[in-house]
Amino acid sequence: MSKAFMLRPDLSYLNLDSDLALYQLNVAQLVEEALKNGEGTLTDTGALAVDTGKFTGRSPKDRFIVCDEITRDSVWWGDINIKFEPEKFDALYKKVTAHLSKNKYYVRDSYACADESYKTTIRVVTETAYQNLFSNNLFLRPDVADFIEKPEWTIIASPSFLADPDLDGTRQANFSILNFSRKIILIGGSGYTGEIKKGIFSVLNFILPEQKRTLSMHCSANVGKNDDSAIFFGLSGTGKTTLSADPERRLIGDDEHGWGNESVFNFEGGCYAKCVDLTVEKEPQIFNAIKFGALLENTNYSEGTRTVDFSNIDKTENTRVAYPIEYIDNAIVPSIAPEPKNIFFLTADAFGVLPPVSKLNTGQAMFHFISGYTAKVAGTEAGVTEPQVTFSACFGKAFLPLHPTRYAELLGEKMKKNNINVWLINTGWSGGAYGEGKRMKLAYTRAMITAALNGDLKNVEFVTDAVFGLQIPMSCPNVPSEILNPRNTWADKKKYDRKANELSLEFVNNFKQFEAFASEEMMSSLPKITENIV
Repeated sequence: MSKAFMLRPDLSYLNLDSDLALYQLNVAQLVEEALKNGEGTLTDTGALAVDTGKFTGRSPKDRFIVCDEITRDSVWWGDINIKFEPEKFDALYKKVTAHLSKNKYYVRDSYACADESYKTTIRVVTETAYQNLFSNNLFLRPDVADFIEKPEWTIIASPSFLADPDLDGTRQANFSILNFSRKIILIGGSGYTGEIKKGIFSVLNFILPEQKRTLSMHCSANVGKNDDSAIFFGLSGTGKTTLSADPERRLIGDDEHGWGNESVFNFEGGCYAKCVDLTVEKEPQIFNAIKFGALLENTNYSEGTRTVDFSNIDKTENTRVAYPIEYIDNAIVPSIAPEPKNIFFLTADAFGVLPPVSKLNTGQAMFHFISGYTAKVAGTEAGVTEPQVTFSACFGKAFLPLHPTRYAELLGEKMKKNNINVWLINTGWSGGAYGEGKRMKLAYTRAMITAALNGDLKNVEFVTDAVFGLQIPMSCPNVPSEILNPRNTWADKKKYDRKANELSLEFVNNFKQFEAFASEEMMSSLPKITENIV
């Protein structure tokens, strides 16, 4: 450990006892601490495997924002951004820091935003070593010579602290609270590390559009040999991480980015990838990143071994791995690239009616950005057989402190300024809805994206989809032409028409909440509803 990192910051400003802090431990030390504390075990590839306890995912109903002078008139209040009283925060903060100061805890200084123009310093104080390892892997790591006396933002995370809802103003014992005046994120009652990651993402989603006119995005991004950057928007399960991990292109990042005046840049220094059904054949880059220093969450071993069984979802389908971006061979460090040439909106359409690849005009791009559509399949819930429609504004509604139209306006500005191709990619079903049709082959989806990136679709013939108005290419290299138009893949064409009408109505109904802010160009992009389909 460098002499600089042997320095111990004064944490009295946080109401914490500095003598109990284990500061800026390296990866090996954190893994040792986690094993010594009984927090996890080592897999046969050297990764640390932990269970996050009761919570294996975020708890959005327990995420709050302190309502004060900074946030009162600017935050998009509602069921996504729930108000919390400043006085309640102060009282709860004292309880959490008093709880942490009873034993050793872990402190890590890091920062967000790879572009120096937007750099935001972060101090993460965690009760467990594995949470600190996560923070090391996901946030950007400072040079050893850097010493942060007082960061811009502080995260305090204590899984064993349980709130008293009646006294503390929370909904239940767990909570995640953002305080923009004190610049503190307070997390308690949950060991799920995604609360740490998405807390800072929410902060940047407030700061960058407001103060820097920079679009903050829930997306992955990569760049080709000719500096042709590409952005991939998509909700969980649509292939955002998988499709951006392209061995022929350099990875900028897999989840959170900013689009500034002249660059696309990663907010983070690592990746937090889903592991369900992971194989070396399907996703070699992610599979090979699971080595010493990586953190696996809520996975299971094959019986009698330390080999992870990625198909086992007994604990959760949301199994995850966190690793530094350098674990991906072709990642860019620092993670900055030119403004994008192509944007991809990824959707897993379980209705089976959206084209596997289609080109969008500006109005359609704005419409689909604000809609943020995908569909979740029924899973194992008894009696549920139909796809569940999911709309998430800007493909990240849960993390937007501002009204979605603020982000859409910024996207529109940047699209008009730059000559950008926007594509809608359906990674979902073809030839029928979920339960009847088949999931689009990953190899075909990769071929479509490669063709779009290489300009191979520039001069092909396109046809217009009758319901959604999308431009569908009639041919694409390495993809069977018969699957490009979704209606042609259904044996029962009338059944396709009914399903397309059903999904169209879902889009129209969802968009009603944005109509008051929508331009004529966006309104003209609404899909058509055919009332007489029976």
